[in-house]
Amino acid sequence: MPTINGERLLGDLRRIADFGRYETGVHRPHLSPQDVESRHWLAARMKEAGLEPVIDGIGTVIGKSPKTGPRILIGSHSDTQPRGGWLDGVMGVIYGLEVARALAEDPETAHLAVDVASWADEEGHWGQMTGSRSFIGIFSEADIDKAKHRDEGTPMREALKAAGLEGVPREHLEEGRYRGYLEAHIEQGGLLEAGEKRIGIVTAIVGIMQFRLTFSGIQNHAGTTPMPIRKDAGVAMMRLYNDVMDKFPAVSGPRSVWTVGKMVLEPGAPAIVPGRAEMILQFRDADQKVLQAFEAKLMEIVADHQKNSPCKVECVNLSRTQPLLMDERFLEAIEESAAVHAPDKHVRMPSGAGHDAQVIGLRMPAAMMFVPSIGGISHHFTENTHDEDIVLGCQVFADAAAKILKGN
Repeated sequence: MPTINGERLLGDLRRIADFGRYETGVHRPHLSPQDVESRHWLAARMKEAGLEPVIDGIGTVIGKSPKTGPRILIGSHSDTQPRGGWLDGVMGVIYGLEVARALAEDPETAHLAVDVASWADEEGHWGQMTGSRSFIGIFSEADIDKAKHRDEGTPMREALKAAGLEGVPREHLEEGRYRGYLEAHIEQGGLLEAGEKRIGIVTAIVGIMQFRLTFSGIQNHAGTTPMPIRKDAGVAMMRLYNDVMDKFPAVSGPRSVWTVGKMVLEPGAPAIVPGRAEMILQFRDADQKVLQAFEAKLMEIVADHQKNSPCKVECVNLSRTQPLLMDERFLEAIEESAAVHAPDKHVRMPSGAGHDAQVIGLRMPAAMMFVPSIGGISHHFTENTHDEDIVLGCQVFADAAAKILKGN
């Protein structure tokens, strides 16, 4: 089986972290100058590894193997959350690069072909996993025309032009090219660490539903408006929030999660009764039936508040992704490799976060592998993983890729 070069792997990870470095992490949103610079660096590293790289018209970097033997696609993302971690996403990209190099350097696996991808905008600054969705044909030119930055409102077309990608063709999946897709990632949680495990074999990726709830009342003076006649949008929002938190457990699964991560009061002044309020509710589960039960319960709660609250409530679905089971044969290949390199230190587990694998997995067999996150921290610049876990994970990953390509 191939042997990875741990020093080379860590060196590449530390080098790409220089693009957009922020304290101990990285600030590299998709299509920012730092992101674009990092993609050109990555393309150069792919070329040095014998791959044929291209940065396509949405910003995805793909390095294709010129070999004609069995092929596998390995990828993740190199864009980051604002002031995020140095490993979230990009570790899986550099794993792919190192696996391609390790297989090429071993005479027994030199004929096996690995394509490597860094998908555009997995973190959703312009949409929802736009790079991988573009690759499989479910993000159109019209979608690009409509896409705007979630915080700044900048049209995606303008950002692509500024990045030098105006008019550049987008890459699309070549049917029959791959045996499947593999993705590695930090866990972004604390289950592996708590269980003293070093490898997580991902059984399924959660589906995610997100809703915006808007509450319309009457803005008025906070000192002169009597309590009985108020139409306080903030109060209406908090009452519905409490209902969600009280009633969702009855329909939840063992690994369900739900979060209100954003609340806004307008106009947001101490002496004004809020006339408008808004909250964003998100829920996740790997079971589609549980997601449907959450949605039904939410609609029931909204209807009740619409009937009994003095404020109008509007509920709009912002996004939904379907949960996806990973390919069992690929899981077994990762598990067999983990048993060799990390005996009794591996475990099967679902992913509580969304990943490009659930998009690419709509078109081909796919699997994921996790390595531990120290303290379970991610989406923050203090995110980290022990070097030895990074290296171990890549060796397990390389062995699994070779097994899949050989058909073992």
